[in-house]
Amino acid sequence: MKNVAVLGATGSIGGSTLDVIARHPDRFRASVLTAHCKVEALVALCVQHRPDLAVIADPSLEAELARRLAAAGVRCEVASGHAALAAAAAGALCDTVVAAIVGAAGLESTLAAARAGKHLLLANKESIVMAGPLLLQAVSAGGGALVPVDSEHNAIFQCLPGGRPELRRSGVRRLILTASGGPFRGRTRVQLADITPDQACKHPNWVMGRKISVDSATLMNKGLEVIEAHHLFGAPAEAIDVVVHPQSLVHSMVEYIDGSVLAQLGNPDMRTAIAHALAWPERVESGVSSLDLAACAPLEFEPPDLATFRCLALAFQALRAGGDSPAVLNAANEVAVEAFLAGALPFLAIADVVEAVLTELPAQAVVDVETLSERDRMAREAARRVLRNAC
Repeated sequence: MKNVAVLGATGSIGGSTLDVIARHPDRFRASVLTAHCKVEALVALCVQHRPDLAVIADPSLEAELARRLAAAGVRCEVASGHAALAAAAAGALCDTVVAAIVGAAGLESTLAAARAGKHLLLANKESIVMAGPLLLQAVSAGGGALVPVDSEHNAIFQCLPGGRPELRRSGVRRLILTASGGPFRGRTRVQLADITPDQACKHPNWVMGRKISVDSATLMNKGLEVIEAHHLFGAPAEAIDVVVHPQSLVHSMVEYIDGSVLAQLGNPDMRTAIAHALAWPERVESGVSSLDLAACAPLEFEPPDLATFRCLALAFQALRAGGDSPAVLNAANEVAVEAFLAGALPFLAIADVVEAVLTELPAQAVVDVETLSERDRMAREAARRVLRNAC
């Protein structure tokens, strides 16, 4: 029996994870559930899954959470705050941690799980984008395992021998990440001038949260995944390619030096990657229907439009710059996307904000979490200043 902490239980990844867990009560148990501020949703999940601990990130909501859990007849520990999230990830109530908190807010708890030697299922790509070397060092020091949950990186993990081997010794020539192209594939910059948040959040294939949906629309999500692939698999920028695949059935590919290309295919449902990561190195039923290739044909592939969707090019730029540039990129993007979702920034200006902040804050070495956190703060301040000047 694996005791699983689901960090970000009320989000889309959290919901998919709990669906898989519920299908295998003899193998998995949701022992820790956390949420940012959705008390009602967290209580409903606690009623269903009966965890040992429920954590709400916003301390002002702890009393309400405790009261509602008691009223619902749920007996479990209740805690709040970021320190409580980190303690839950590292604590004895779980051996497996699904890191699904969105954005930089998930870094502290992800690092805590890694240091504690947990079986870490990484869905929070921002943690490894920001602090790749620090996270990998923590995993190594803790002695645990790191299995990616992002569909693209989980696909690569499945196509490599032994999950995360040394690529050169394994005969790998390049990693090929697929991108759906988002809701605006094929449109020009003129056609994207008046895009609304609701339009950007309507992904053609996947059901996701609003922030990641916007990142998918700008191709920043793919850019972050390029950086994640670099850290997870030790691939240099020149050995990582992106190809647009609008059907979202081929989740990624690995090309070997003999010309072979291995691909992982499946329906666009995150439960496949989650089930694989939870059970690895075994396999379990995910609840995802079988892929009918004949019904899905043809499968299409095309290069990404880097001139229109500049965020992908900016991510490659940050990766090549090295140091903390990926963290600066991520922080600026989070601020810009928040402003776009609030109606305060045009869709195309997201890339402009990110580019301005990358120019203002050249790369510095990643020394420790404290230094990285300070640079994250500086990047967010710079992005807000760019926004104020734009207005």
